[in-house]
Amino acid sequence: MSKSQHNIPTPAVRRLSLYLRQLDAILANDQKTVSSRQLGESLGMTDAQVRKDLAHFGQFGHPGIGYRVDELIARIRCILGTDRPWNILLVGAGNLGRALASYRGFAHKGFHLVAVFDSDPGIVAQTIRGDTPLVVQPMSEMARIVKKMDARLAVMAVPADAAQEVADQIRAAGVQGILNFAPIAIQPNDCAIASVDLTVHLEQLTFQIAGGDTA
Repeated sequence: MSKSQHNIPTPAVRRLSLYLRQLDAILANDQKTVSSRQLGESLGMTDAQVRKDLAHFGQFGHPGIGYRVDELIARIRCILGTDRPWNILLVGAGNLGRALASYRGFAHKGFHLVAVFDSDPGIVAQTIRGDTPLVVQPMSEMARIVKKMDARLAVMAVPADAAQEVADQIRAAGVQGILNFAPIAIQPNDCAIASVDLTVHLEQLTFQIAGGDTA
């Protein structure tokens, strides 16, 4: 990451993904251009927020036109690095891991699941049914497959008590980014970490729905 990228606020980077998803939907409806006001309103944001976020990455709009949707999609994908395919690993072939392996949205966005790993001898050698059936590999094979498949990203779906140790194994194998579904904070260890804790999101919903009951 360059120095200029380090100076960009993390929430602005996260919102790029929201803009991209909305722009894809707009393009699917054959809308060729969009204004910052239209894009912001569709996501519950102000037009000023949209312009401020995009300004971190350059100039995108056209006077009298707004944004050309296909052009802005291409630019955001380039910024996010999703303008090229990525091979990813899945570590943890339990119930959650199997559900993630069957999620078709990964491939649609250019993330290709190329290998599945687990430490349980009873699960290793089983076949995971997804877009492409994959045989569960032992953890000892990870470094070899990371190198062979040039897989720099991993999705980790393991129990909380094993998460840090597994994350360290993933990093040692050469993976540079981990999407963590374990409900525990992972120490980065020179690896980019993004965590998804479903209970946290549910708690945010209960706050919005029931929070007023405690007033």
